[in-house]
Amino acid sequence: MTSSTVLRPRAEQALSARLSRSAAVTGSGHLMRTDAFPEWLAARAAAHRFTVRRTPLDALDGWSFEADTGNLVHRSGKFFSVEGLSVDVGEGPFRRWQQPIIRQPEVGILGILAKEFDGVLHFLLQAKMEPGNRNLLQLSPTVQATRSNYTGVHRGAKVRYLEHFAGPGRGRVLADSLQSEHGSWFYRKSNRNMLVETDEEVDAGPDFCWLTLGQLGELLRHDNVVNMDTRTVLSCFPLAVPEAGALCSDTELLSWFTTQRSRHDVEVRRIPLARVEGWGRDGTGVCRPDGRYFRITGVSVEAGSREVGGWSQPLLAPTGTGITACLFRRFGGVPHLLMHAKVEAGYLDTVELAPTVQYTPENWEHLPATVRPRFHDVVRDAPRDAVHYDVLHSEEGGRFEHAETRCVFVEADEDTAPAQPPAGYQWLTVGQLNSLTAHGHYVNVQARTMLACVNSGAVKLDRSGRAS
Repeated sequence: MTSSTVLRPRAEQALSARLSRSAAVTGSGHLMRTDAFPEWLAARAAAHRFTVRRTPLDALDGWSFEADTGNLVHRSGKFFSVEGLSVDVGEGPFRRWQQPIIRQPEVGILGILAKEFDGVLHFLLQAKMEPGNRNLLQLSPTVQATRSNYTGVHRGAKVRYLEHFAGPGRGRVLADSLQSEHGSWFYRKSNRNMLVETDEEVDAGPDFCWLTLGQLGELLRHDNVVNMDTRTVLSCFPLAVPEAGALCSDTELLSWFTTQRSRHDVEVRRIPLARVEGWGRDGTGVCRPDGRYFRITGVSVEAGSREVGGWSQPLLAPTGTGITACLFRRFGGVPHLLMHAKVEAGYLDTVELAPTVQYTPENWEHLPATVRPRFHDVVRDAPRDAVHYDVLHSEEGGRFEHAETRCVFVEADEDTAPAQPPAGYQWLTVGQLNSLTAHGHYVNVQARTMLACVNSGAVKLDRSGRAS
């Protein structure tokens, strides 16, 4: 080692404290009061013209069904395609099936820019229109772009602030990990989740605003305000939670999770969309005769605030409103969340950690109660004082139409959720989940929404085990 060699700390010790300080600042940030946000968002919606029209898939500009496979593809060969998937999971009530799935092999960027004002970290968010959002405009990351978007395949305007995330040396990276998207609807889709701090002067455009982490937590208590892409980046913020310990050590946790991945023998094959059994095309889209699960439909869009003023695209429209619920308890005074090692066909590595309950009730109503997801009845029958968070959040509005999920935290006890959980479930502390989001493909997108709610203060687990 030469005298000029300089070693750096493996982790910035002050960063977690700075993020916690930002989470504690609610009500008013440097530039905006939280109670002024709804008026600001309404003004941004009024400032642009947004229209979304249902359009038959055969009439979508730039899209067509391939003659040999029936796959729905874009003429550029970019963006994404809708193909078929054949799945064999070997166990459970649904062991073999075929389905359409969105294939988007390129990795997008979901990036939030951070800057300190008055000694407090603020985050630059965008009022962004997505055609699949029921209310169209929601709060998105600073940059939310696929590779096709930011390399200009759409021939539109440049993505604002991209240079902070894709350019060399334009900021200090605070978090950067590849995270999966919905494993039931995407085939092995990943996005780069980034948090970058800048010291530069940043010209925040009219559709952008600076908010503290605490203000984002306040907004996460309202239906359909903070979009899915923002929530997943928030879950990756490197927050160290002071904890006295956990029910299982980190090594025991990783061993348990590795066992879960190893024991599942999942066979997934891409097949032509035209050969998917049990699905067909009607006048407007691709669907099942019984209407379950989802349908592939088309829309034509006009959006004055986007890089491209108008376009057409397919969307996946799910049946019914999903439910994701975390049961929580305190052990030794430390909050723990009950997580499920869940298999989904589109995952890169078979299993990821999901909330205790993750399902769409409408898709299970025809089945006996005995085969419905474990703990669904605990959530369904929870007394009012046990439900500490119940908010409707939208899923990714750029690919899904009106996909909404009830996100619920339910306080449990030994009778409803024992300390020794059933196979496939494990109690994790918030700190353990935070450490896992520093790495890719451990915590699924639904669980990352739940974690974002805790980290931002939307859900607070107090000394009595109650959340608010």
